[in-house]
Amino acid sequence: MASNQRKPLGIIVASVIIVATVAYLAITSIGSTKQYYVTIAELQGLGDKAYTRHLRVAGNVAPGSIKRQGMMVNFALMEQGKTLQVAYQGSEPPPDTFKDDSQALAVGTYGHDGVFHATELQAKCASKYAPVDKQPGTAVPKTTAAVMPVR
Repeated sequence: MASNQRKPLGIIVASVIIVATVAYLAITSIGSTKQYYVTIAELQGLGDKAYTRHLRVAGNVAPGSIKRQGMMVNFALMEQGKTLQVAYQGSEPPPDTFKDDSQALAVGTYGHDGVFHATELQAKCASKYAPVDKQPGTAVPKTTAAVMPVR
């Protein structure tokens, strides 16, 4: 009889250990994969927190700022009068739509050198991805629209 009472107790203890382990792993992995979206002004005002977080920053590519060196690209993002130097070095080349005055989203970390070190880069051309302008009574829209996937 004593062995029959130990089996349910053992199952309960094992279940509690498994649930606790899964919960611990879930909680600790969430913190490491979390990405904060910030504006350039917010980034520059974060202080020391900016250096420890994985961030997403968007803006317009400053005209004439793109400097390519193999797979590495240095450029500047502009937003509301603020400028941020970005160094992109990722596993993929920059998208074809990455050009002067295009909107870009950089994902990475902010360095103590004042440069945002991006590992992902997304870009879109404002004229190509304009919303559809369909007027009543017209069968064909004046512009085309496309959806960019979010990673």
